[in-house]
Amino acid sequence: MRYLSAPKRVAVDLWSGGRGKMLLAIAFGWFLSISTRMIYPALLPHLRTTYGLTLTTAGLLLTVLWTAYGLGQLPGGMLADWAGERLLLILSSLIASGMLALVVIADSPVILFAATSLFGLGTALYGVSRFTILKDIYPDRLGTATGVTMAAGDVGNAVMPPAAGFVAAAIAWQYGFGFIIPLFLLAAVALWITLPTRTSASPPLAETISRERIVSMFRQPVVLHAVVLLVLWGAIIQAFMGFYPTYLIDVKGLPTHLATGLFGLFFALGTLIKPLAGRAYDRIGVRYPLLIMMSVTVVALVALPLSTGFWSFVVITLLASNLLGYETIVISNLTERLPENARGTGLGSLRTIYIMLGALSPVLFGAVANRGYFDEAFFGLAVLTGVVVLLIWSYIDY
Repeated sequence: MRYLSAPKRVAVDLWSGGRGKMLLAIAFGWFLSISTRMIYPALLPHLRTTYGLTLTTAGLLLTVLWTAYGLGQLPGGMLADWAGERLLLILSSLIASGMLALVVIADSPVILFAATSLFGLGTALYGVSRFTILKDIYPDRLGTATGVTMAAGDVGNAVMPPAAGFVAAAIAWQYGFGFIIPLFLLAAVALWITLPTRTSASPPLAETISRERIVSMFRQPVVLHAVVLLVLWGAIIQAFMGFYPTYLIDVKGLPTHLATGLFGLFFALGTLIKPLAGRAYDRIGVRYPLLIMMSVTVVALVALPLSTGFWSFVVITLLASNLLGYETIVISNLTERLPENARGTGLGSLRTIYIMLGALSPVLFGAVANRGYFDEAFFGLAVLTGVVVLLIWSYIDY
């Protein structure tokens, strides 16, 4: 009974004082923001056929998406500090809806790439604000609330890519993106209704964009260590997510519906892993949960090229899903360490760095795979993950 009552107390606390509706609205917006980006890998075979993309140019499309998402983090964080998170979250949902419509009607690779970059910039406005507003709403349960919100994103990642793949196969790939447009509009309305105008005081704009403030933040050893680890994690997970379905289809010979189903399973497991990771952070800190998750991921990445058969890929997907709990822990810790009146700016600058640098990995991974070294590319990710394990063990002192 004691083990059953603890989760119940946490759930009651998360819902108390009208906070539950805010959490649901924020989680739904993130559900759409991240899962739509994950639809790109699921529909990549359709996009390659329609626009004649090679594996390298397909990887470049994913790099454009994530680079634009990274570029928008710093201005998004600054605007969140200055104008308030509610406005940024609503604006992000509206821009995403409009740019997704442009993706749907794209009639050339140039328009596809341009619309994708604008979509990435639009969703970037959501990235920082969801963390900083949760810090104000849940000052004592940030890790748990962040884990719940990010788990909602993984529900979307589990459901939306397979759904989009089914719709694309049944009708056309454009409908695989198009059915999400009205959902973004619904998210904007929910955020407008539930969130307060502001949850913290607005600092002067000059103070928000102070270079000295940002530089002093990066001089903190714990911040530098976290940025290095996030850059490496971003490179690993973006390459893995970007090409896992394509690899299963092109190299391992799985049917498309099974490959996209495993991709959905990867994120479905994240709905369990992320709340657990957030809870572990709240209770025992950073080091040991990260060591466990990344060590298990090394095993998965080494085993993937060596495995055959559907059920072996199910096990690998289960192990690899540990990647999804990593960001919950590191970002929760960083958010608590940043000054309140510049939390959005600080977190935005950090996210700009690690997302943009991590975004280089899909095009590099795709170029290696395009030369016939798909298996070796995954072995390379395993080595990089092993480096992360060593850095966690050697350098993190939280």
